[in-house]
Amino acid sequence: MALILAIETGTDICSVALVRDGELMALRESDEERNHAKKIGVFVDELLRECGVAADELDAVAVSKGPGSYTGLRIGVSFAKGLCYGQNIPLVAVGSLDSLTEVAREDYEAGILDIENWNEATLCPMIDARRMEVYTQLFNAEGVAQNDVEAKIIDNESFTEERKKPFVIFGSGAAKCAEVLQGATLIEVVPSARGMARLAEQAFNDGKTEDVAYFEPFYLKDFVVGTAKKSLLERVTESKKHN
Repeated sequence: MALILAIETGTDICSVALVRDGELMALRESDEERNHAKKIGVFVDELLRECGVAADELDAVAVSKGPGSYTGLRIGVSFAKGLCYGQNIPLVAVGSLDSLTEVAREDYEAGILDIENWNEATLCPMIDARRMEVYTQLFNAEGVAQNDVEAKIIDNESFTEERKKPFVIFGSGAAKCAEVLQGATLIEVVPSARGMARLAEQAFNDGKTEDVAYFEPFYLKDFVVGTAKKSLLERVTESKKHN
């Protein structure tokens, strides 16, 4: 039984939720790209004020650990760590694909989604990783992972066995894959901190917390930094050496 602040910043959506005992109390979200650093602190302050909660009443902070945007994940994790340090409370990390799947399951439970044979379906959340590559993982209808997280290039041979049964795809990388994954059902589900509520509560109750000092996001792929172009001064200097 806990009061947890949940933070999801691994995609274009910046989402913050206040959760009590696994139930959503309040939520703030924005889909303005490249604005997470400005939004996250404002959202947290608004939620605490709205719910009449002080920061020192929090039992833990939950953060989406990835995979996802390198910059987005860094912003969320850095903010979560700072709050945990300041309040001396534990950090809970939730997989981005796990929480995205929870959003889909909650929407189905609420009657927002109408999917035939849902209980037999394989759920396939997809986070865009550019071109035809996605970060993905398979879950059953109860939200139990069926394999490990992977970065996968999607073509018409992908998930051939899984598509013989109800196969539901969603997330920022799903729409571009729908045409090549014949038979898959595409649904509109976006990342949200509300999908972390039940998962964060369970992890907290099970004592599955992170070392605040050493925790790092799960990027899955290395962040590649391009080689900087030579400055005009460097090019002129080299040119003089060769003349």
